[in-house]
Amino acid sequence: VQGTAAEMWYGVFLWALVSSLFFHVPAGLLALFTLRRHKYGRFMSVSILLMGIVGPITAGILTSAAIAGVYRAAGKEMIPFEALTLGTGQTFCVVVVSFLRILATL
Repeated sequence: VQGTAAEMWYGVFLWALVSSLFFHVPAGLLALFTLRRHKYGRFMSVSILLMGIVGPITAGILTSAAIAGVYRAAGKEMIPFEALTLGTGQTFCVVVVSFLRILATL
């Protein structure tokens, strides 16, 4: 059971980072494989991989801290499954928004 705000923040952040890498590493490798002969397209895979790391480090830190702050202010303790759900939920929201944004431009 995670009681302090730092423990809650860390648990949610780690799950957000791991689940983001779970989506972005295969996407980056697929982009690298399919665009390996393109002059500039192969660099898209690097940007996909960077977004899989930079996104959770910047936005994930802030949202995880906000979630931990709400739990702390409410006097609630966080079980590890809640950290898993909240961390992967952040990644799920990013993936959904990313897909909706691409489809809106077509």
